[in-house]
Amino acid sequence: MNYDVIIIGAGPSGLMCATQAAKRGCRTLVMDHNGAAGNKLLICGGGRPNFTNLDVAFKDYKSENVHFPKSALARFVPEDMISLLKKHKIDYFRKPSGKLFLKGSARLLVKMFADECDKLGVEFLFSANVENITKDTLFKIKTDRGSFQSGSLIVATGGLSYKNLGASDLGYRIAKNFGHEVIAPYPALTPLLWGKDDRSRFKELSGISIKAEVKCRAFTICDDMLFTHDGLSGPTILSLSLHVKDGEPFVIDTLPGVDIKGILLQLKNNAGKRFIASVLSGYLPKRFATVWIDAYFSNRPLNELSDKLLNKISEALHRWEVAPAARAGYDKAEVTAGGVSTDDISSKTFESKKVKGLYFIGEVLDVTGALGGYNLHWAFASGFSAGQFISKAS
Repeated sequence: MNYDVIIIGAGPSGLMCATQAAKRGCRTLVMDHNGAAGNKLLICGGGRPNFTNLDVAFKDYKSENVHFPKSALARFVPEDMISLLKKHKIDYFRKPSGKLFLKGSARLLVKMFADECDKLGVEFLFSANVENITKDTLFKIKTDRGSFQSGSLIVATGGLSYKNLGASDLGYRIAKNFGHEVIAPYPALTPLLWGKDDRSRFKELSGISIKAEVKCRAFTICDDMLFTHDGLSGPTILSLSLHVKDGEPFVIDTLPGVDIKGILLQLKNNAGKRFIASVLSGYLPKRFATVWIDAYFSNRPLNELSDKLLNKISEALHRWEVAPAARAGYDKAEVTAGGVSTDDISSKTFESKKVKGLYFIGEVLDVTGALGGYNLHWAFASGFSAGQFISKAS
């Protein structure tokens, strides 16, 4: 069976690419090992995905080539996605941060793409496992449901996250088989796990959330941080996980913008017999203040502490150094960082510079967005961009 283009992967990038290729008159087939389209999309954001961000820019993405995303992000902007939703009468809402969310279920988004594909004559093949891919004049894709040929092959297989949905390294294997380098993948936008000693100290803080500023090398973010039984999570930590290495220490400011040193010194002579943890609980959750003080200092009356010691406590609250043992695995990671190197991929067309007609889009590439709708937008933008340049097989 011959097609102009075959897309492996029925996720957001593959679906977007299919609509664009079909609009250009290409006979298009989308194949996926799952039994339906958009399985991962359906669970994004608990079923109500943060589908884009009004502040999308290339600086919000991590890649070995930081400039690679620029072209696609300029070609497909948040307003383009908004227009598509309006066309299909899908409601959304905006948060002050610029994040855009669907008002309804993610099924509306999947149905939108399904309707577009149906109207354009895109064909689908589900529950199909790729066994072998070769290229002579055409790409020849052998699956357990038959063999297919196409002039162009689009790899939109995603990463290793959500293995319960069948995530695999297929895209990376295809890339390597055609001579492309793969930057070592790792779980990202995922919690960080305590080392053994810290887990023993802080596991009882599970469920507590504080506003914190986190720094690791040049990366800084201030948002909510959540303590879990096994480590740290919340928007701050999920974002940090894209940048920190396993075991690499980072610094937490537990009281950003608060002059806790000045406050403690001012209260020292008027606090009576109040213990330091009790005083700190006016600015931090009581359980956190107590456990943290017991871990690093001693919980004594404030008026018994020297100015020098109060200075140390204040500095430690603003510069709490933590060294997590590791990131949580792919089962908890929202995305996979690393992936197919962009060195041999056109940033304009997403076509391989090594193999004519071979394209890589979406998460399979070494381009990973920050938390906040950036990764879904990348899926849409890369799929849209590649779709503009796929042509009919000659």
